[in-house]
Formats: sequence, C-alpha cells, structure tokens
Amino acid sequence: MNSLTALSPVSSSAAGAAAPDSPLVFERPLRIRFAHCDPAGIVFFPQYLVMLNGLVEDWFNDCLRVSYSGLLGPRRIGMPIVRLECEFRAVSRMGDDVTLGLAVERVGNSSITLAMHCRAGEEERMRSRQVLVATDLKTHKARALPDDVREALARLPR
Repeated sequence: MNSLTALSPVSSSAAGAAAPDSPLVFERPLRIRFAHCDPAGIVFFPQYLVMLNGLVEDWFNDCLRVSYSGLLGPRRIGMPIVRLECEFRAVSRMGDDVTLGLAVERVGNSSITLAMHCRAGEEERMRSRQVLVATDLKTHKARALPDDVREALARLPR
C-alpha cells in the first residue's frame, strides 16, 4: 500500500484539488485504519492532517528526492504549515481504501502552496490547501527554500 502509484496528469476538476497551472499530482494509496477513526467509526478530521503530512514526507523523499528527515534533523530546516484550508465532503470509514494526492500550486521565495485531496475512487472525501514555509529551526524565522528543494521543484514536469 505504500508504493508510488502516480505522478500523472489530472484536470483542474479532477478531485477538485489540482489547479490549472499545476497539472501533475503525486498520489499514494492508504487504507483507513482503526487509529484514524473516532467512536462514530469515521475518520476523526484531524487525522486527515496527519495522513496529509505523511504524504508530504513521501513527496519530499520519493518525488523530490530530498530527504525530509534530513531537512529537519541535520540541516535544521522546518517546513511548517502557515496557512491551512480544509473542506470535508464525505465520510471515510475504517477499511476504506483511499488515495491521497498533492499538486504544487505555487512556489515562492520561502513557501510552497500545495493543493491536496483524499478520494475513494471518484468520490472526493476531503480537500486541503496548505502553504508550507521553510524556516530555520534555530530561530524559527522564515528562510529561502533550500537550493536542492527549489531545483527539485523546477525539475517537476509541467
């Protein structure tokens, strides 16, 4: 379940997450587990953020080929979310097989804006837009995106 499933073109209407200027989506399958769910048996909404953070880590490691743990650990560069929008469209239950995806909407000097989604087949379960900002973990101040991250982003097909 943790293999790279797609870096494929999607339209701006597919899953409602990709912007017209970011036609490629990085996706991973995920099975909804007991730990994701609340007593009602559906995904407890903050768990989606945990799932999407895992997707961002996979994207850095497997798509950008930049070690996410290397950024945070030895390099002391954080990538916190500074802006977050979420829309919950349908419930997910334990045992559901879903696909998490992300597309780059914008790259700034110190930030990356990502459009993200969770879907089961063609049914959109949730979508999110997140702005990540590179920070110096010593000062907790914004800094320019590292050169290797910027170069990896520039290599992504458009």
